This record gives sequence, C-alpha cells and structure tokens, in this order.
Amino acid sequence: MAGANAAVVIWHNPKCATSRKVLGMIRARGIEPTVVEYVKTPPSKSEIKTVLHEMGMTARDLLRRRGTLYDTLGLDDPKLGETALIAAMSEHPILIERPVVHTRKGTRLCRPPQRVEEIL
Repeated sequence: MAGANAAVVIWHNPKCATSRKVLGMIRARGIEPTVVEYVKTPPSKSEIKTVLHEMGMTARDLLRRRGTLYDTLGLDDPKLGETALIAAMSEHPILIERPVVHTRKGTRLCRPPQRVEEIL
C-alpha cells in the first residue's frame, strides 16, 4: 500500500462521509495517518493487488458501483476477471470503494466505519 512504511495509511476521499468519519476515528486515537487521496494519486495495479491479498478480497469486492463509471464501463459483466477489474480501478480510481486502511495489524475496507477498530 502506498506509504506502507507509515504505521497507518488510509486511502481517503474527502468527499466521502464514511471516509471522513474513519479518518476522524483514527485521529481520535491520537494517530496521524498517512492520508492518500487515492482519486488524485491512484494506486498502481500492483498496489491494488497487494491490498486485495491483504484483505482476502476479490477485485469485484472492492469495486464501488454508485456514482462511478461502473455501468458505463460494463463492469457488471461476469466474464471480466481480476486483471480487467484491477486495471479499471487503477485507471479510474473512483471505482475503488473507500476507505481502505492499512496498519501493522492488517488492512481493511472500513465499511462500516467501525471496522477500523479491528486494526487499530
């Protein structure tokens, strides 16, 4: 994960209420995380693969559908495999569900926000 040398890294979208809430929960613990605005600084395909592996998720599990290019790009096609979906997320980072938080204890998609507690 980008900035993985830091104790806590969050793939954050400041426009997202859930992402803002999780960032606030981390800071309330006295932790200043490395904040990666992943829409402005998209993760590479290999970073996405690493995060998926760490979370035990598939690319489809991490795809954001609402308010994205999901339908336009036809990403609901079951024939699309991991490689195609990861490439789409890397090219169009708004397709990545958020927030993703990485700590020394693990990596989680923090939906609902309380999931961040598992790794702090």
